Amino acid sequence: MLGRLILTYPEASRRAGALLLLALVVAVLYQLGVSAAWIGRLLPASGTWLAENPATARLASALVIALIAAANWKALGLLPRRQQVVAVWVELFALLMLFFYSFDLSFAFIAKKIGFLISQGVVTTLYISAISIVIATVIALAGAIAKLSKNGVVYGLATFYTSLFRGLPLLMQIYIIYLGLPQVGYVISAVPAGILALSLCYGAYMTEIFRAGIQSIARGQTEGATALGLSPSQTMALVILPQAMRVIIPPTGNQFIAMLKDSSLVSVVGVWEIMYLARTQGQTEFRHIEMLITASMIYWILSIGLEFVQARIEERFGRFNAR
Repeated sequence: MLGRLILTYPEASRRAGALLLLALVVAVLYQLGVSAAWIGRLLPASGTWLAENPATARLASALVIALIAAANWKALGLLPRRQQVVAVWVELFALLMLFFYSFDLSFAFIAKKIGFLISQGVVTTLYISAISIVIATVIALAGAIAKLSKNGVVYGLATFYTSLFRGLPLLMQIYIIYLGLPQVGYVISAVPAGILALSLCYGAYMTEIFRAGIQSIARGQTEGATALGLSPSQTMALVILPQAMRVIIPPTGNQFIAMLKDSSLVSVVGVWEIMYLARTQGQTEFRHIEMLITASMIYWILSIGLEFVQARIEERFGRFNAR
């Protein structure tokens, strides 16, 4: 019955749906306890009324915000797609900055510390992440080939490795490597311990990505390469891997971004990366939130840079495989 009414009166159904959604948004905002103080700042004469009718003021505030959001949605719908994306990014970024601005931050303190945070923390974070990414990629390729091997010993080693390092939390792996290896006579400093832990952990995750990418290539490709006289290693390097990269690169790029953020965990062993400096510099004047927000923005900017690089690499491989 409801479906027949929607098909019969599509315009009325859209309007009813829009009103229902608007009412839902108003109800959610009201339940979240949206503040009506901004109305008092815009209309000073309403201050007494707001104080005497707090529930009504909350409802009015929620309704106004919902109407503004609805009007904004309608206006965005009139723009071309590319401009819609840009407008949404600008609006959401502005709202995020307003949210941070409401924290009563000390921008002078941020300006005083951000240079050291970038020159020391960002450099260390990128150094650790870059080396870990390279090592993890090598481990993943070797692990994927081992998991595809018909040799039971090699397959057993690969499966045990991936099970262990995907099953343990990364933080625990850092502690075990940094504190455990000296127990057996191998003293390792904080930075190599962090790199080793990140490499082993993400190498295990990426092993499954490489394995899936290699297995996505049709068996006929291997048979054709063998018929041409290529050895198994030549077949893998010249035929299988170039085609598998189409499947491997997107999830691997996501792993790189995750590794960049997870590098903050090496701060627990005293590595001077972004998170460690944000925490210690914030303690000097009890300005923790300023440094944490600054560190968050730096991580975000670095992640955006990696997303851009990932998109360019995917585009290049797409053109290569299209030839």
